[in-house]
Amino acid sequence: MADRKPPLSVEELHALVASGEIDTVVLAFPDMQGRLQGKRFAARFFLDEVLHHGTEGCNYLLAVDTEMNTVDGYEMSSWDRGYGDFAMHPDLATLRRVPWNAGTAMLVADLAWSDGSPVVAAPRQILRRQLERLAEHGYTAKVGTELEFIVFKDTYEQAWDANYRGLTPANQYNIDYSVLGTGRIEPLLRRIRNEMAGAGLTVESAKGECNPGQHEIAFKYDDALVTCDQHAVYKTGTKEIAAQEGVSITFMAKYNEREGNSCHIHLSLADTAGDNAMPGDGEGGMSDVMRHFLAGQLAALRDFSLLYAPNINSYKRFQPGSFAPTAVAWGYDNRTCALRVVGHGRSMRFENRLPGGDVNPHLAVAGLVAAGLYGIEQKLELPEPCTGNAYAAGFEHVPTTLREAAELWENSPIAKAAFGDEVVAHYRNMARVELDAFDAAVTDWELRRSFERM
Repeated sequence: MADRKPPLSVEELHALVASGEIDTVVLAFPDMQGRLQGKRFAARFFLDEVLHHGTEGCNYLLAVDTEMNTVDGYEMSSWDRGYGDFAMHPDLATLRRVPWNAGTAMLVADLAWSDGSPVVAAPRQILRRQLERLAEHGYTAKVGTELEFIVFKDTYEQAWDANYRGLTPANQYNIDYSVLGTGRIEPLLRRIRNEMAGAGLTVESAKGECNPGQHEIAFKYDDALVTCDQHAVYKTGTKEIAAQEGVSITFMAKYNEREGNSCHIHLSLADTAGDNAMPGDGEGGMSDVMRHFLAGQLAALRDFSLLYAPNINSYKRFQPGSFAPTAVAWGYDNRTCALRVVGHGRSMRFENRLPGGDVNPHLAVAGLVAAGLYGIEQKLELPEPCTGNAYAAGFEHVPTTLREAAELWENSPIAKAAFGDEVVAHYRNMARVELDAFDAAVTDWELRRSFERM
C-alpha cells in the first residue's frame, strides 16, 4: 500500500492548480453510515496549508444519527465534552480528480485526536486496525464490492416532496442482464462509468437487475482499503451525477416489497509474494488458511451482522427465495447461502451475500477480516457445504431485526476481542439511536390500517 501510485500525484495537482485546471480540493472521510463528510477548499489554500498540516472537523460527525441530529450515549462526543474537534489528515494515496465536479480533486482523510492518537471508532481506522492484524499473519486482503441501486426519473427534490412514494422507475419491468433494458438509460450509466474511470476507479461492467429501474456497476477487485475508499467515492459521485442529470438513485437495502439492493462483498487473501492464498490441496481445492478463514465467517456471522446490515431497513431484505440470505451456511457457487465460494485457482475467493446497498464498506470488510482471523487463530474446522436450497434447510438463521443484531454484537466476545470495548459500545449506541427513533415513529402502514378501521 505504501508504494501504491495514487490516481493523481501531488506534483500533478500542483501543476493543475498552477494552470487553473483545478481550483477546488475536497477532503472527506467516511462517517458511521459510510457517507463522505468533509470540506471543500480553495486549491491554492489546500496546497499551502492543508496538504501538510491537515484540518479540523467537529467530532460530532461520528456521534449523530442519520439525519445529523445530536444524540446521547457516545463516549467520544457529547454536550458534556463540548463537541470539540478531531484532526483530518489527508491520505495522499487517495488523491484523485473528480470529473463530475468541474475543477475538483478529492482526498480521503484519516482522523486523529489533538495528541495524534487515532480515532479508533472511525470506520477507516477500524478497517486499518484489522488489516494490520491480518498483516501480522502474513496476509493482505483483496476485496470487491458489487453495489446495486435503483434509478428513478424523479429528481431528489421531487422524491422528497412526494415522501418517496409513487416515484417513476427508469425501467418498468425486470431487466436482469437485459441489454435492451440497460440501453434505456445508457447515457446515465455511461457517464457514471466514464467519470468513475476518470477518478481512478477501474470499471468492469454494468448490468440490469430485477427490480424496475435497478442496476449494478462493478469495479475491479483491489486492496481492501482501496476498494472501500473507492466504494465511498463512487456512491457519493453516483448520487451527484444523478442529481445533475435530473434523476435520483437510491442504494437503500429495501426500497419496496420487490428485490432489494444488495452489496455482495468478495474477499481473498494474498500472501507475502502477492499470490492468492485461498486455493490449495485440501478438500474442494481450498487451502487450510481458506478453510479456517471461511469457518471464522460462519462462527462470527450472526455476531457481526450489525456491520453487514446496519439499519432497520437492512433486515427487510432477508426473505426466503429472494436471493438475499437467511441461512448461516456456505456452499460452492450456491446463491442460497450467506457465504458463497466462487472461482478456481488464482481466482478463488468467497462472497458474503448479507450486505445491502446501505452498508458501510469499511465496517463490513473490517468484520470479514476480523471473522477470518478468528477462524485462523482458533483453527476452526469448516463444516460440510450446503449443496441444496439453504432457505429450506435447518441452518441457523441470520438476525431478522436490527434489535437482534445489536444485542448479538453487544454481547459478542469475538467482537470485543477483535475490535475492543470502545468500538463495540460506539456502534451498539448507533443501533440504539436508530431503534429509538423508529420505535417513536408513526408509519404509513399504521395510518392506513388504523385511521378509520380501528
